Amino acid sequence: MTLKQTIKQLPDSAGIYQYFDTNGHLLYIGKAKNLQKRVKSYFSFTPELKAKSNLSLRITKMINQTASMNYIVVNSEHDALILENSLIKQLNPKYNILLRDDKTYPYIYIDNSQRYPRFEITRKIIDSSDIKYFGPYSVASRDILDSVYELCKLVQKKGCLKSKKLCLYHQIDKCLGPCELPISDARYEQELDLAHELIQNKKLLIKKLQEKMSFYAENLRFEEAGELRDRIERITRSEIKSEIDFATNENYDIFVLQNSETRAVVVRIFMRDGKIISSTHDFIQLNEGYDEDELYQRVLLAFYSKEKPPIIAPILVASQFENLEIIQEHLSSVFEKKATIKVPKQGNKKQLIDLAILNAKELLKKDKQSVDTKILDELKDLLCLERIPKRVEVFDNSHMSGVATVGAMIVYENGEFDKKSYRTYHLEAKDEYAQMRETLTRRVESFSKNSPPDLWIIDGGATLLKLASEIVDSAGVFIDIIAISKEKVDAKAHRAKGKANDIIHTKDDIFKLKNSDKRLQWTQNLRDEAHRSAISFHKKTKLKLDKESKLLSLHGISEAKVKKLLNHFGTFEALKTLTIEEIGSVLNIKDAKVIKNIYV
Repeated sequence: MTLKQTIKQLPDSAGIYQYFDTNGHLLYIGKAKNLQKRVKSYFSFTPELKAKSNLSLRITKMINQTASMNYIVVNSEHDALILENSLIKQLNPKYNILLRDDKTYPYIYIDNSQRYPRFEITRKIIDSSDIKYFGPYSVASRDILDSVYELCKLVQKKGCLKSKKLCLYHQIDKCLGPCELPISDARYEQELDLAHELIQNKKLLIKKLQEKMSFYAENLRFEEAGELRDRIERITRSEIKSEIDFATNENYDIFVLQNSETRAVVVRIFMRDGKIISSTHDFIQLNEGYDEDELYQRVLLAFYSKEKPPIIAPILVASQFENLEIIQEHLSSVFEKKATIKVPKQGNKKQLIDLAILNAKELLKKDKQSVDTKILDELKDLLCLERIPKRVEVFDNSHMSGVATVGAMIVYENGEFDKKSYRTYHLEAKDEYAQMRETLTRRVESFSKNSPPDLWIIDGGATLLKLASEIVDSAGVFIDIIAISKEKVDAKAHRAKGKANDIIHTKDDIFKLKNSDKRLQWTQNLRDEAHRSAISFHKKTKLKLDKESKLLSLHGISEAKVKKLLNHFGTFEALKTLTIEEIGSVLNIKDAKVIKNIYV
């Protein structure tokens, strides 16, 4: 069926639609209350099928590349919104904007049902009407809490009251000692009042910390003074400064967007009880132009995606955006109460929006993209990549004669290694090809939780590159993929640092760059980090296996039998769950009983 025929046969139901290019690569995912009306709004049908003349340059370019489409019918526009957002995160289409930041932000809370309550941190709602929340905090929640316990004589640890005995905290004058001493509720309440004030008034908190820091410095306690100095710095940058004075104790969540040609920035400000308590921002790479309507939807869905927040506040945005009502309806279902999204035109609320916009513009001015931006632009052109590779995942495997077989994925984003996103895998496959297939397949299966990057780099040659392409194609995802293989010198791999003329493979080409070429060095640097990660994890795994092998050998199970077991069952962890009969199918029943007794 041609694209024109598909469009003409679309139902007038709610659903999502997907556009594909001539190579079957996914270009765009959209949602619609009425699929037929929405999709037809993009196309002119006479004299031939083409993009309508009133579309933006970005959408016109997309429609001109569209060769086919699919659609999925759902029950409602709300269901379409949820499905669209989920698929965009998993498949990362070329013309959709992907916002990777969907992390939850911490809150400080206190349980007033306790006689001597204390403050703690949470990211979820705690089922109790006696809980009071403060937040959310983009950064420094732990610093604020540590500072409260530094300055207030509260019960310092959860288990303190259970001990019924005075501890070190009382001796150093950081706790009143209600575990053993008859501290009145009124006296403890004084400390709680101070703690509440410090949490809600950062100027006072910082002033108190500075006094404490000076005290430590005067008494030559420089390490403690240094810790407080660093803490003050983190707390100071956790919020945008404002002179706006709200007469009432109002709560607001403020979201604004600004953009340059290649980047957008989202600024979030959280006002609680009439005071700005924290702010945060994220930069977003614009691969195919800017769409404010879509980005507002992505930002709000990402921030409130997890679950009902502990504090529900009216939402302020800088401008109206398409589908505002459906986003508001969705958030109402998340909040379990009516959500409000407003575009203030005057007054203090408009001043909040203007403040956020001012800070967003300033962030874009200061946005010094990483030093390798020029290299990435050149790599995109050289290797004919679809996107500038801002977020890159690199894969390598490691083993020793088929033992302790592991895979590793490292992540590089905005000019630095993102070590929190590194992943390692225990593998069952025995040959290099199957090992890479297992590693990449497991990564693809996690796209629903952790969105695809802009680029994959595979440690290997054309064969592994073809494998990687087949895996992502079968998942319906488009990712730029390259591979880097080692130069052969006298039929042996040459890895001399700074001198290796490694080969870069793309789907259509092979590049043999000089070892002085910055583009090759950038790629080698990432490959070497993946290799280091894989080797490091292999060594840890091998050490653990050696310990297990020694344990079995002490009970008369030979090294050859251990290897036979691992070749058949894969890991010692799997071995521990087997029955005597299952182990006996590889070894004899006598040995199986010995092994089972060891792991009982």
